[in-house]
Amino acid sequence: MNISIIVAVSENGVIGKDNQLLWHLSNDLKRFKALTTGHTIVMGRNTFLSIGKALPNRRNVVLSRSMKSGEVENVEVFDSLDAFVHALPMDEEVFVIGGGQIYRQFLPFASKVYLTRVHVTIDGDTTFPELPASEWQEIAMEKMSSDEKNEYDYDFIDYCRKGE
Repeated sequence: MNISIIVAVSENGVIGKDNQLLWHLSNDLKRFKALTTGHTIVMGRNTFLSIGKALPNRRNVVLSRSMKSGEVENVEVFDSLDAFVHALPMDEEVFVIGGGQIYRQFLPFASKVYLTRVHVTIDGDTTFPELPASEWQEIAMEKMSSDEKNEYDYDFIDYCRKGE
């Protein structure tokens, strides 16, 4: 399995509130598109509903017990992590895009994390778990500054699981 997580996280671990992102970072959206285009993306139902449609040029997968395949054009629905993993192409990089519960389910299986650290402490109701230094190694980092299209300072940080 080749599972990667892509996430933007505040300084205090918050990733969203009321099923919405809490910042606008144009460069983060461009990075997301560049990394995920041509790949499978997997998300929970609430994340899908917040996006509102299938993202183009990607295999869109939603994990949900209440949605059904065929309900939404260009979206495959699986009712469990196990069902999805059994249908997963072994050699393809799959990107987990949220939300919090889905990140927690997939984190034990992930080999990479593409993290955007947003330099703000913000109130929210959805968080991303800490990545233990004993399990994860930083392999790349790029510091970015706020500007007219990016509301906060932020860093792009790539991690890989130690021993992989």
